[in-house]
Amino acid sequence: MQAQAQEGDPLRVVVFGDSLAAGYGLLPADGFSARLQDWADENAGVPVTVENAGVSGDTTAGGLARLDWTLGGDLPDALILELGANDALRGIDPAETRANLDAMLDRLTGAGVEVLLAGMLAPRNMGADYIAEYEAIWPALAAEYDIVYQPFLLDGVAGEPSLNQADGIHPNAQGVDRMIAHIAPFMAELLARVEE
Repeated sequence: MQAQAQEGDPLRVVVFGDSLAAGYGLLPADGFSARLQDWADENAGVPVTVENAGVSGDTTAGGLARLDWTLGGDLPDALILELGANDALRGIDPAETRANLDAMLDRLTGAGVEVLLAGMLAPRNMGADYIAEYEAIWPALAAEYDIVYQPFLLDGVAGEPSLNQADGIHPNAQGVDRMIAHIAPFMAELLARVEE
């Protein structure tokens, strides 16, 4: 990969996603990006700066529309792509979700940015056909682009009342800690790829 940072600068990791990335309903210090920064400070072994580029309510279409101006000309070393949950909640055609994610991955990997793709599961009330098509998106794209892939960002958190806010959708601070624990090995792999 072509390094974006100057020698000695911290590695820049952008968390590009929706309310899960943005830290909806949480104090800034308890949000996913802030807690990921804490993890990096303690575990990365190299200086890392984690930047929060989450927008609550964002869909993959919204992410695609804002990708270029969010990043500008200053590309990060790595990016965690966390989008798609709102597509499923709105019943958006999985083919459209896949096309949007594909376009973002094409731009990012083509520019030499290492990507961690955070997968998502569809709500169980969407029907078997929708669920199957939707949930096939992430592993297929991860294989196509040979990127780091975490199958389900909310693994161990979704459906656990003690780990979610009152809306039952967004993690509370304890839920975020569980998310960090589960993404840690994938984050370590992402940083290792950056340093290769």
